Amino acid sequence: MRRLCGKDVRWRLVFYHYFDSTVGPFVNLCDLPLHEAKALLQKIKREKPGVQCAKRHDTYMEDRLYYEEILRTEFLKKGGVVQRKSPHYMVVEHSPWLSTWFENCAYLRIPAEEFDLKTVSFTYGDSHPTFSPRPRADDWKEYRRKLYTFDEILKIIDKYGLPQNWNDDGKFGPERYVEVHVWSDDPIRNYVDFWRSAAGKP
Repeated sequence: MRRLCGKDVRWRLVFYHYFDSTVGPFVNLCDLPLHEAKALLQKIKREKPGVQCAKRHDTYMEDRLYYEEILRTEFLKKGGVVQRKSPHYMVVEHSPWLSTWFENCAYLRIPAEEFDLKTVSFTYGDSHPTFSPRPRADDWKEYRRKLYTFDEILKIIDKYGLPQNWNDDGKFGPERYVEVHVWSDDPIRNYVDFWRSAAGKP
């Protein structure tokens, strides 16, 4: 396993964001009023029943807001800087599973060095099962119900490796990637603007 810890690690880690190229990157449901977000999910279920997003249950948005409040609270306890009510979501390195989520899948890659890492938090695995009150994996692993800063997640990755390298199919538990929560629009807005310009989007 490639060891990640070291003084130059931020120059080697890359965060990925997957999205539908017909929609665009970093389109966040939680930036919408709750009723609009729920209506959009219902539209996706009708029009694109085969995509991963269409498989979400009816209370997904309420649950997501619940988990995001946990993430925000825990990050503030650790001295994190929160500039957005809802984070932008990314993952550490490429996730083969996430790349299958969309009919017209595209992705953006942003090196960790470009972020103010005081605005970035992490969970080892998706934050929903990580903080679920009815955990999918009640195995007492140290990263259950934990949120990490950048320096802290490096130690966990160094210890366990990247989940997509040993559990991309979810056979060994709910952790399939390291989730990244970006609590700022920097530098994301620049990448969104560049992608839209390159794609000829308004």
